[in-house]
Amino acid sequence: MPVIRSTSTRAALLAAPLVAALLGTAAAPAAATPSPPGESLTCRGEGVDPDALVRHRTETVIQAPLRTIWKLQTDVERWPSWKAAVTTADRLDHGPFRPGSAFRWTMPVPPNPVTSAPSLDITSTVEQLKRNSCIRWTGPATGEGLRIDGVHVWTFTKVKGGVRVSTEETHTGPQVEANVGIATEILRQGLEAWLRDLKTAAEARAHDRPC
Repeated sequence: MPVIRSTSTRAALLAAPLVAALLGTAAAPAAATPSPPGESLTCRGEGVDPDALVRHRTETVIQAPLRTIWKLQTDVERWPSWKAAVTTADRLDHGPFRPGSAFRWTMPVPPNPVTSAPSLDITSTVEQLKRNSCIRWTGPATGEGLRIDGVHVWTFTKVKGGVRVSTEETHTGPQVEANVGIATEILRQGLEAWLRDLKTAAEARAHDRPC
């Protein structure tokens, strides 16, 4: 496989910020805090890829009921209504969100030197899930000349003042591994943006709920 120049990789990653989190919005840092190194999230005993070079973990506290946060996160077909970077999202199965559930989602890709595809296509499969507690899904993000394999873990914990939502993700693939530093930074931005969007949507729903 030919070596990809770091300048081209940098441009591609910056131009397609779902190379950032299997998809968040690359933007200013969210109200989230990185977790100490060495700690890894798990769902039913399974975590992210231990060998991945590109990884990030972060968390935030959301002042909303756990059921509201869980509903937003697992009702994937409604992601485009509150998650800015998602263009389309479709369940590939029916019924409750559960292990084995699969979903396909997309995001637009600006012109860049690595892929001429107008969008990235992501197919995710839920591997582990515990209701109102944790989710782990895996799957590839693909575009012309680009593939990223991601493993994503979420945990939801009631704390004083709300719910602590923690997330950790790893990426593998020749494009992201060609410049680990940039890929990791974009992943960080994407995860924090996802938490910011989730926090905004959940707290707005909680505020609007009738007393």
